[in-house]
Amino acid sequence: MSNQDSALSRLFVTKPMELLLNEASETGEHSLKRALGPVNLITLGIGAIIGAGIFVLTGQAAAQHAGPAIILSFVLAGIACAFAGLCYAEFASLIPIAGSAYTYGYATLGELFAWIIGWDLVLEYALGAATVASGWSGYFVSFLQDFGVYIPPSLTATPGTELVFINERWTAVTTLAAGTNIEGLPMAVGVFNLTAFVVVLLVSAILVIGIKESANFNSAIVVVKVAIVLVFIGIGLVYIIQHPDIAKANWSVFIPENTGTYGYFGISGIATGAAVVFFAYIGFDAVSTAAQEAKNPQRDMPIGILGSLVICTILYILVAGILTAMVNYTRLNVPDPVAVGIDEAGLPWGSFLVKAGAIFGLATVMLVMLLGQSRVFYSMSRDGLLPKWAGKIHPRFRTPYVSTIVVGLLVAFLPALLPISDLSHLVSIGTLLAFVIVSAGTWILRIRKPELHRPFKTPWIPFTPIAGIVVSMYLMLSLPAVTWERLLIWLAIGLVIYFVYGKAHSHVQKIA
Repeated sequence: MSNQDSALSRLFVTKPMELLLNEASETGEHSLKRALGPVNLITLGIGAIIGAGIFVLTGQAAAQHAGPAIILSFVLAGIACAFAGLCYAEFASLIPIAGSAYTYGYATLGELFAWIIGWDLVLEYALGAATVASGWSGYFVSFLQDFGVYIPPSLTATPGTELVFINERWTAVTTLAAGTNIEGLPMAVGVFNLTAFVVVLLVSAILVIGIKESANFNSAIVVVKVAIVLVFIGIGLVYIIQHPDIAKANWSVFIPENTGTYGYFGISGIATGAAVVFFAYIGFDAVSTAAQEAKNPQRDMPIGILGSLVICTILYILVAGILTAMVNYTRLNVPDPVAVGIDEAGLPWGSFLVKAGAIFGLATVMLVMLLGQSRVFYSMSRDGLLPKWAGKIHPRFRTPYVSTIVVGLLVAFLPALLPISDLSHLVSIGTLLAFVIVSAGTWILRIRKPELHRPFKTPWIPFTPIAGIVVSMYLMLSLPAVTWERLLIWLAIGLVIYFVYGKAHSHVQKIA
């Protein structure tokens, strides 16, 4: 073999399974604390899944892409998640290591793929948390204004955002209906979104204090927001039963005709709708990043991953169906579609309910995303691909505190200073790429190491991983071309970092 061939092959060196299993069995003050049971893991998944998707994206995807057939978009997205979720469950029980798809890719596809997916997970979790923080800020500021509490408007929006005081509240000029007269009204310009900045720091502080405390905080909030979702479902069902003619009219055109552009209604609109709402599903793979903190990962990780996925898919389909039956899909392209649905039912307390649910819901989404991001950094640092500081464990709290603080600070500045748009598409494509790699890795490992003891086995091999790859790739191809361009630019930046730093410091390269 030539030196060139040897150098190329070293890029695809895999992390030995024995090394991974040894890391999984580590204990002591320099290892992560195993404190999570199956209930914690399920609520961790629900905490991340029920958030922006149910409170924002459901209505927007229906109005722009699928109409009432958004129900089918959620079914399609749920199927893609089910295939990938089964593969995640096998890996998480076999290799109970922090790092999720990054670790699984390292064990099966090699270091270069592992780096790519690790860098991709940065995109998924960090930018996802920033996007959610921006949404949380909007709901929180609006909630305070309902009670006459006003934060200085310049500290509630990103630099350059024009705000106007209208209808007793500060509102971004760009969100007003066309033709709204704002002449003579008080105006302000955003300087720094302080609320988004502070909430990310608070969530990061909770994560530093301890995984058990973080999980308990998350579980408590999950109970509240699931209750709010169930209340909406109950209100909606009563409304539909009392007004069947309205529901029939709103569903009379279940799949609106295609506008002539791919992804805007028709069958292609259902696929694009599924790709857009996929942002809502990224929580369940975040569960696998906590594998090294599960008490009994071989048993509990599959329960946490698949349990949270099943519960949330059912809730999403119910909410999407009820919402589009109560309100015509053309009216749902708003930041708070569920509030519009409750207003339709004539309940004045509906806005309060939905805003409270969104504030709680989006907070736990941030918690799980930031948890996932810091655990991926921890795993990459342990392998030498990132500097040692990213893998430091707090001697008392037993959490990767340095990476949690660094990630928290970086993410806090993003929604505070940058007008974040189209990020849900970018996060979705990052998640789908992770699903493709995990699905492929499951199949490859079955072929290479069939003798390994697998506490949970993905059924119907190779159909399940192949289906996971095909459906995820189909949804990726349904996203706009600009999303692909941004993904490729992000991955190119990551490859520069790998070849400049990661490859030279890789522990696996040294023993290969």
